[in-house]
Amino acid sequence: MTSLFDDAVAAQYRNDPLGMRVYTSQLLGQSKELVLHGGGNTSVKIDNTLYVKGSGWNLDTIEKPGFSPVNLDVLLEMATRETLSDTQMVAEQRAAMSDQSFPNPSIEAILHAIIPYDYVDHTHADAVVTLTNTPNGKALVQKLYGENMLIIDYVMPGFELAKHIYEMTRNIDWNSLTGMILMHHGVFTFDNDAQRAYEKMIELVTVAEAYLAEHVTLACGDCEGKGDPSVAPAVGAEVSKVRGGEVFPLLIDSPRAQLFSILPNLESLVKRGGLTPEHVIRIKPFPAIIDNDIASGIAEFAKDYKSYFDANASLEHICLDLAPRYAVIKGVGIVVLGKDEKESRIIGDIVKHTITAILSAEQLGGWGSLTLAQMFEMEYWELEQAKLKK
Repeated sequence: MTSLFDDAVAAQYRNDPLGMRVYTSQLLGQSKELVLHGGGNTSVKIDNTLYVKGSGWNLDTIEKPGFSPVNLDVLLEMATRETLSDTQMVAEQRAAMSDQSFPNPSIEAILHAIIPYDYVDHTHADAVVTLTNTPNGKALVQKLYGENMLIIDYVMPGFELAKHIYEMTRNIDWNSLTGMILMHHGVFTFDNDAQRAYEKMIELVTVAEAYLAEHVTLACGDCEGKGDPSVAPAVGAEVSKVRGGEVFPLLIDSPRAQLFSILPNLESLVKRGGLTPEHVIRIKPFPAIIDNDIASGIAEFAKDYKSYFDANASLEHICLDLAPRYAVIKGVGIVVLGKDEKESRIIGDIVKHTITAILSAEQLGGWGSLTLAQMFEMEYWELEQAKLKK
C-alpha cells in the first residue's frame, strides 16, 4: 500500500490541526482496502476536546462538520466506570459535546480518548483482519509485527471494548507501541503528528499485504463472468416475497465469486463470521445458499435465520426480517439483494471484500472470525434495536 500524503496539499493545514485531521482521514477513506461504507473512525485532540468522527459520515468525504467535539475529561472519566450501557454511553457522550448541532460521536470515542496521542486512526484493513481471521492469527500477527504491537482479543465494540483496553493499558508505556490490532476487527495507529499516524497505518497494512501476496493466490475478482443474467431477477423475485418489498438484485459472477460458490465446505464456512463485526448490520450473519431450486434455498435461509435468532435472543429482542441480503448460487456466483440500487452496491462491495478474505484465509489454514453468538450481539446491538422499537 502506498502513502497518498502530499506535502504540498498538507502545507495549508500545518496550523490547522482539525483541517489536517480532515485531510488524512480522507486519505484513509480513499482506500476500500482500509474502510468500506462508513467503516473506521479517526480523531484529533485539541484544547482538551476530542474531535472524533461522527455518526453518518464516511471517511472519504468527511469534512470539519463531521467531527463531533466532545469534552476529553468526560470521556476519560467514563472509561473508569465498571459498567455503562451503550445507550447511556451515547447519551452522555452527546451531553459532553460543546456544540449540539454536530452528529453523535463514534461509539469508539472513549477508546480514542484513552489513547494518549493527538491523532488516532482506526481502520478495518482487509489484509490485517484477514490474517487475524485464521486459526493461528494471533501468533501470526505477533510474529509479523513484533512485541511492540499491542494485540487485543475480540471484544464487542463500544464501552465494553474501551473499558477492556483501558484496564489492559493502565501500566503500559504507549511510547513503546507501534500500533494496536484488534483481533477480527481492525487496526489502530496513533501519533502526535497526523502524517506519521497515517503512514504508520500504511506501513502496518503493507506488511500484511506482502505476507498475503507471498502465501495466497486468488482468481480474478473484477473480471466479468459469463453467468446466466436471468438468475439475479429470479432470486430477487423470491426474496422480495420474504422481505415484503422490492429488492434490487445484482449478479457477481467473477471467477473469484464462482470459485467461492463451489467450495466444498461452503455451508459451514459462511457461518464462521464476517470480515469485520459491523458488516453484519448490512449483510446479516450468513447468506442464502442456492443449489438449483431458488425457492427452497430462500426458505432454508429463513428457517436458519429464525433458528439463529431463537438460539441467541432474549425477551426484549425484536426479530429482523427473514430475507437474506445476498445469496450464493452454486456454480454461478453471488446475487446481492439490497432494497434499492444504492444498498445493493454497498452490499456488493462488502461481499466482494469478504469472499476475498475468506478465500485467502482458507489458504492459510482456514477461515474463522466471530461465532454466531458474537455476530448476534452485534446485529442485535441495543442501539440498533432501539431504532426498531421507536
